[in-house]
Formats: sequence, structure tokens, C-alpha cells
Amino acid sequence: MTSTVGSILDNPYLEFEELWPEGRKTAIVGVYSKSHGMRLGQIMWWGRWRQYCFFPDGHTIFNVGCMETIMARIDELMERRKA
Repeated sequence: MTSTVGSILDNPYLEFEELWPEGRKTAIVGVYSKSHGMRLGQIMWWGRWRQYCFFPDGHTIFNVGCMETIMARIDELMERRKA
């Protein structure tokens, strides 16, 4: 699991796992519950919009803090892509 120390990505409820499946040009980032280890969704590249987007798994609920953390992770991926 990856995290950025001292940032909004230090959410006490979420952790991220970055995967690079063979043949993919962009990462898939799993979003997991720290307390249950359950996957809550994925951040993946959406070619039609030319940006990373969050794809929540079914029957998941997110508060503002969790959404801010997910948005910060997407921003980080987009910045990395620009570099």
C-alpha cells in the first residue's frame, strides 16, 4: 500500500494500492478500507476524458474527508502523468 506522509493522503480510513498490470500504460489504484481491508473502488485512467477517475464499488458510501483524499490521490496521479 502506498501513501504520502504528511499530506491529505494520510487518511485514517483509506489506503491505496498502485498496480501496473502487464500491457497497461497507466496505473490502476485500488482504494481500500484500513479497518476492514475491503476494496471500496478503483482509480483508473478514463481515456474518453483523458484523466484519472474514481470508480466506486457497489454499495459504498464516502464522506467529504474520504472524497477529498481520493481527489488528492487523483491529483497526484495527474501531476505524475504530466511530468
